[in-house]
Amino acid sequence: MGEILVVVEHRQEEVRDITFEMLFKAGELCKEFSHTLTAVVLGGKEEQFIDEVAKRSDNVIYYEDDRLKNFSADLYKEVLNGLIEKTRPFITLIGHSSWGMELAPSLSIKTGYPLATDCVDILIEDGHPKVIRQIYSGKVFSKMSFKESDGYLITVRPGSFQPPEAIDERNGGVIKKDLPGDLPEMRKEFIEFIDSGAGDVDITQADLLVSVGRGIGEAENVEDMKELAERMGGVLACSRPVVDKNWLPKYYQVGTSGKSVKPKVYLAFGISGAFQHLAGITGAGTVIAINKDKKAPIFRVADYGVVDDLFKVADALKEQLKEG
Repeated sequence: MGEILVVVEHRQEEVRDITFEMLFKAGELCKEFSHTLTAVVLGGKEEQFIDEVAKRSDNVIYYEDDRLKNFSADLYKEVLNGLIEKTRPFITLIGHSSWGMELAPSLSIKTGYPLATDCVDILIEDGHPKVIRQIYSGKVFSKMSFKESDGYLITVRPGSFQPPEAIDERNGGVIKKDLPGDLPEMRKEFIEFIDSGAGDVDITQADLLVSVGRGIGEAENVEDMKELAERMGGVLACSRPVVDKNWLPKYYQVGTSGKSVKPKVYLAFGISGAFQHLAGITGAGTVIAINKDKKAPIFRVADYGVVDDLFKVADALKEQLKEG
């Protein structure tokens, strides 16, 4: 029996969704292969989310120090390296976020463990982990193995796993630890957190997205589609061409160069379906595509498709909503 570590990602006293996605997947693997699931929290004094993490873990190791309240790759690397040296976990999971992209490579060098990044699934075959990654800009899914090692590091793409609303509670115990006393001097100092991707909406949290692409034709039509989204109780999103034309800000963009989303319903208006965009909606529940080109790639992944002028469909929806 081995151990799977999940590094808890938090920001401004809130656990990020990627953490729960990793805990869900790690829980499945632990249940199937009789491993132990341990969440690792590096945080400030008396973080309020500890109980929330403990419900989804067999154990929680909590390094409690105000120096850890805000992410510092150098400091986190040293603490995690010390923990990994002592516990020798089978797999360590880190989110493929701004955190993970800075932390994981340096931790891999420090520990000597092999690293697979931006993974969309994790398997264990014959006692060895394997990962699924998208290659050729998302056109192909590839199963990859590691070189033989005592342990393995994996970063997980946000939106790859969908935890159910009802979970099997594990109610893990919390082990509090102090920072090691022999830490080297840090080369960087945290000054301030500024969310450069913040805006007036967060498309990653929406249950219903009305997403628009190049097919809307011109900037003046964006407001009409935004009105439709609001009437439906949803949020407006877009593909990259809309952002490139400066019709909408970057934080509306779905795709590999934007955000991965996981709404219950995703309506794609005038989006052709480039593979970069499709990679961002793999976590969506129901995909409904509206496009006048019946050969548009979006129809290959859509659950429902409408081959028609998007404005006729949008107007019909508005009329139905008005009558309702």
